[in-house]
Amino acid sequence: MRKVSVWALVMLVSLSLAVSGVAWAGKEPLKVDIDTVKSWLSDPQVLIVDVRTNWSWRMSDKKIQGAVRQNPNKVKTWAASLPKDKKIVLY
Repeated sequence: MRKVSVWALVMLVSLSLAVSGVAWAGKEPLKVDIDTVKSWLSDPQVLIVDVRTNWSWRMSDKKIQGAVRQNPNKVKTWAASLPKDKKIVLY
């Protein structure tokens, strides 16, 4: 995986959480560094969720294999269905 892709992942995690308006039980979302995200990519206990807009996703040639796509404008409809027993990474 390209370094740029992982960097973009980390940046978009922060942005997605800030924009989504999802309450996280009063806790601030964790910000992780590139090496941490890289180490999580092969961990079956981590779910990576791609929350880019449809346009951004279609226009990008950088996608994380195995990531689940979700519409960021409909976060209230899918957020509750995320597994509670896994680390969730939004980008």
